[in-house]
Amino acid sequence: MKKILLGAAGLVAALSMAAPAAAADLPAAPYTKAPSMIAAIYDWTGLYIGLNGGGGSARKCWDINNNAGAAVTPAVAEGCHNATGGMVGGQIGYRWQAGGWVFGVEAQGDWADLTGTNASQALAGLTNKTRVDALGLFTGQVGYAFNNVLWYVKGGAAVTHDKYNGLVAASSVVLDQASEGRWGGTVGTGVEVSFAPNWSVAVEYDHLFMGNRNNTFVNVNAVPPGALSRIDNIRQDVDMGTVRVNYRWGGPVISKY
Repeated sequence: MKKILLGAAGLVAALSMAAPAAAADLPAAPYTKAPSMIAAIYDWTGLYIGLNGGGGSARKCWDINNNAGAAVTPAVAEGCHNATGGMVGGQIGYRWQAGGWVFGVEAQGDWADLTGTNASQALAGLTNKTRVDALGLFTGQVGYAFNNVLWYVKGGAAVTHDKYNGLVAASSVVLDQASEGRWGGTVGTGVEVSFAPNWSVAVEYDHLFMGNRNNTFVNVNAVPPGALSRIDNIRQDVDMGTVRVNYRWGGPVISKY
């Protein structure tokens, strides 16, 4: 038994000495390079829809050229005012990207409450009041993308719905009124940032060139109602700034090594 135990101990010792030598003969583990970093490139292509809100100011200048059926020649300036207030609405559009350039078309509609007044400089005791209660933009866009940041310019057609009142200055009673839907042009610019997959937020400024137009006012107190009160040529320009949030379909993020 003693001889067996001594033999076993010797075998264990021999194997222990042989193991490090065998390990030294094995080849070193190969070096594996870590995978390259993948940079994500945002693609602005796709259909989008969103909401917007902000404020605006409509510059209105009135010139009377007819008073109760009698022509006023030359027209006499009644003065100007800024109709200011808030607006809220939505937009829908489509963009496609080619390299860094982004092209698009968009339609936007807003409810508005832009109001302002001034005392008439031609008709004593009368206050002229404007209210813009709706507006729309139909535009094309050209922009340049810096990955998930897009700067763009836009231009196209604009439309506003305007209401006008002549108020008795002493009592604010409505004397005459008119309304119109007016078409013009617009240019604007904005910066849009994608902050989550398919979601983006933008700030935008637009100027609307709405031109001049004659508006026929009717006397609301006349018998029969609807008698001509006056005709004013009214000039209008609008400045508006909005914050927009969009959701986009399509245009996946492209990975690039």
